[in-house]
Amino acid sequence: MLDIKLIQNNFETIKESLSKKGVDERVLLSLQSLSLKTKEIRKELEIAQAEQNSNSKLFGLYKREGKDISSLQQSVAQNKIKIATLNQEVSISEGEINALLLTLPNTPDDSVPLGVDESENIEIKKILSPKEFNFKPKEHWELSQSNGWIDFERGVKLAKSRFSVLKGDGARVERALINYFLDFNRTRGFKEVYVPFMVNKDSMQGTGQLPKFEDDLFKIEGEDLFLIPTAEVPLTNLFADEIIKKDELPIKMSAYTPCFRKEAGSARRDTRGIIRQHQFDKVELVAITSPNKSDETLDEMVQIASDILTSLELPHRLVTLCSGDLGFSAAKTIDIEVWLPGQGVYREISSLSNTRDFQARRAKIRYKDDKKNRLCHTLNGSSLAVGRTLVAIMENFQNEDGSITIPNILKKYLN
Repeated sequence: MLDIKLIQNNFETIKESLSKKGVDERVLLSLQSLSLKTKEIRKELEIAQAEQNSNSKLFGLYKREGKDISSLQQSVAQNKIKIATLNQEVSISEGEINALLLTLPNTPDDSVPLGVDESENIEIKKILSPKEFNFKPKEHWELSQSNGWIDFERGVKLAKSRFSVLKGDGARVERALINYFLDFNRTRGFKEVYVPFMVNKDSMQGTGQLPKFEDDLFKIEGEDLFLIPTAEVPLTNLFADEIIKKDELPIKMSAYTPCFRKEAGSARRDTRGIIRQHQFDKVELVAITSPNKSDETLDEMVQIASDILTSLELPHRLVTLCSGDLGFSAAKTIDIEVWLPGQGVYREISSLSNTRDFQARRAKIRYKDDKKNRLCHTLNGSSLAVGRTLVAIMENFQNEDGSITIPNILKKYLN
């Protein structure tokens, strides 16, 4: 959530910054109008409260002087009603301001390139060169048929489209990847955590999934619970409404969870294969830091995800997202895209973001610094999307006969 005082004091700057994310200025103008209205009501309330205090002091004086207090009592009673009315108006107005603030995305960092969509993202660098095949490489859904790793038809039978079943060595490699990612992240200082796969509304709101992305969430009927779209939600909210000791920062965590998304708005995109599923496995990195450490922590997290791919011998590239492609909560994002020879393109396999104090303000995640409570910075990112890593292994390690070679680093996880 953005700081309302920052918006009030830097309205034109914030308006220009949010326009880079496609925010309609009318939303901000409504917010400005509400803010000014609330300010005027508060002034009126302060005057009424001061008058009430003054009149209350007169009671003792009037009694000592033997004066009639009936008119004073009437005045105090009327003013009391006025104060109650103004308090209610302030409460309603502040609720409207808060509701609007919850719909506003984070402002992009100054270093984020200006752009409308993913076509204007900027490549930072490539790591490892794509393998040259002496045959036409197949896509993963073709390879899954010859190897029996993925059963698409039975996934649909069990649930609906965009669900699948992993079988045999496909299921074993998926499990091996999860274990490897968690072990790797732990060696880099990210403590393993096991979290619930369902969270409440406050948690979803704390990290920015609500109210903006409600249509993309699976809600549990009759419960204040949602299936998580990413482990970022429970990991970050572990510290919601808490004050952390400064010497406990940074807090670095990693967790495996299945993730659940309706994929609203993705009709006709990636309908074949397991690139875009309603349920998928992911190992997440989350960090909670002081403001002066968040930039270096983002670099560290990007390096971890990239090093995993390098250890798996998977060619990939780092990409800076432009302003128009940034996520709702992100101030800055680095995507990692892995090379898929079957498709002949780089596809996103990790997205690592610094949200600055945006999520911390929503979730009230603070730390104590010199006896003063300050907002933390929160960061999150995939390390990695497990299913997409499986796809990358299938396509990059395929052989001409359709068999798939297992990357050396995973062999110890497969006995």
